[in-house]
Amino acid sequence: MEKLLKIYAKVNQFGKENGLLLTVLKPGNITYEMEVLPKHLATQTTIHGGMIAAMMDGVIGVAALSLVAPEGKLVSTVEFKINYYRPVYLGDVLKGEGRVDFRGNRLIASSGEIYNQHGEMVAKAMGTFNAYPFEKNDIANFCENE
Repeated sequence: MEKLLKIYAKVNQFGKENGLLLTVLKPGNITYEMEVLPKHLATQTTIHGGMIAAMMDGVIGVAALSLVAPEGKLVSTVEFKINYYRPVYLGDVLKGEGRVDFRGNRLIASSGEIYNQHGEMVAKAMGTFNAYPFEKNDIANFCENE
């Protein structure tokens, strides 16, 4: 699992560009943290909802990935639903907590929340992910060159 997640961290340009810090608590259970920067804003003071959605896709998607990575699998998003509860402001530090709720043969359902630095929930989501062998993705080419 560690090798595949390290490779994911190297190739995940979105995560690097946005300062997302991943912690795998155990397979199927992760946290992602991020500070809200000016490039994330939709107004002069508040984050764009799409940025929260993108972070959440990572939160619940990487929870699923962390469960199947030991089997040499990756995941892709099939669908997800998000609810926004509070505004998020420039300088806020967000922490997303993701977990796998169900695992089938190919489909994985996971859910998560994003909290601000005050422990207030700002968003909640659930999603479905497709697990597939990493050889079917261009990340396999990256692995050969490492």
